[in-house]
Amino acid sequence: MITDTHTHLYSDQFNEDRKDMMQRAKDAGVSRFFIPAIDSTYTESMLSLEQDYPNEVFLMMGLHPTSVKENYLEELAHVKNWIDKRNFYAIGEIGIDLYWDKSFLTQQQEAFRTQIKWAKEKKLPIVIHCRDAFDEIFEVLESEKSDDLRGIFHCFTGTLEQAKQAISYNMKLGIGGVATFKNGKIDKFLNEIDLKHIVLETDSPYLAPTPFRGKRNESAFITNVIDKLVDIYGIDFNKIAEITTQNSKNIFNV
Repeated sequence: MITDTHTHLYSDQFNEDRKDMMQRAKDAGVSRFFIPAIDSTYTESMLSLEQDYPNEVFLMMGLHPTSVKENYLEELAHVKNWIDKRNFYAIGEIGIDLYWDKSFLTQQQEAFRTQIKWAKEKKLPIVIHCRDAFDEIFEVLESEKSDDLRGIFHCFTGTLEQAKQAISYNMKLGIGGVATFKNGKIDKFLNEIDLKHIVLETDSPYLAPTPFRGKRNESAFITNVIDKLVDIYGIDFNKIAEITTQNSKNIFNV
C-alpha cells in the first residue's frame, strides 16, 4: 500500500482523464490520496472528488499562502466554516510563500498562525507550504510549538539543518519528485534522516519526478520517488511503501 500525502487531484489538468489517471495510480499500488485545499474556489471540486472516490480520497481544508490577498479574512472565514461543519484530515496546505509576492507577508503570517491554532483546537495535523520562507515559517512554528502541534512539511527542499529543525516541531518531511532531480540537493543528505520522519507525496499535477520532469505529474509516478529512496536508503521498495504509509497513518490518524 502506497500513500500519496499531497496531490491536487481536483486540478483542471486532470479533467480529461481523471478516471484513467486514478486507475493508473491504483494499478501502481497507490490506494490513499490526501488532498490539500487552496482556497474557496476549489472547495466544490474537492467535495465532488471525495464523492467519486469515498474510500481513497481524504480531504484537507485550509488557505494556501499564495491565495492570501486583500480578501484573506473572507477566505479564512470560509475555512473556519467548513472545519466546524464536517470532518477533515488536516489543515492545509498553509504556510508562507515569498517566491511570487512579498507584499502580503504580514497577512500570510497571520493566516498561518490562525490556522495552526484551529488545527490544535480540532486536534488535526497541519500541512505546510514553504517557499523562500524557512526563517519566517520557523519563527511561527517556534511560537506555536506544543505537544499538539504535528504535521507535514510538504515538498521539503531545505538543508539538513532545516530538516532537523522541521522534525523538531513534530513535522514529517514530504518527499516527492524533487528528490529525483539532479539539482534537487535533498538526495545528498536524506540518508541521514531516519525513514520514520518521511512521507511520500507527488504534489501532482506539479513537480513530476525524473524521467517525467516538465510533464504533468500524477500519483502513479510516486513509484519513481520510491525507487530513488531505495537507492538512498538501501531498503527495498515494499518496505519503504510500508514505513511511509504507516508514518502517514500516524500523522492523519486514518
